[in-house]
Amino acid sequence: MLKLDNHLSGHHFLHIPGPSSVPSRILRAISYQTIDHHGPEFGAFGLKVLDGIKKIFKTEQPVIIYSASGTGSWEGALVNVLNPGDKVLFYETGHFANLWRALAKRIGIEVEVVGKAGADT
Repeated sequence: MLKLDNHLSGHHFLHIPGPSSVPSRILRAISYQTIDHHGPEFGAFGLKVLDGIKKIFKTEQPVIIYSASGTGSWEGALVNVLNPGDKVLFYETGHFANLWRALAKRIGIEVEVVGKAGADT
């Protein structure tokens, strides 16, 4: 069986771009079980974070945290920059670009593709 806690002795560093020392309290926190993002504990935690983040941004106004998958980020980027009927030029670079192009088409953006021969527009 693979043993995941087999480390060389000494202090460990995070090497991105590194090396960066990772405090022991952070390493311990990373080892905790994650909470269910659909459960009540996460909801209560989220409200606490939203209240506390106001201090970071030095505001009493509501702060919005946009939590989404990569696809949600793509949609957010498209709908905050473009409107239905706008034209956009995509460079076909593979699966990622094709998925983003398909999403743009679904929200009514006119898409032209440059790149791979035969790519539909």
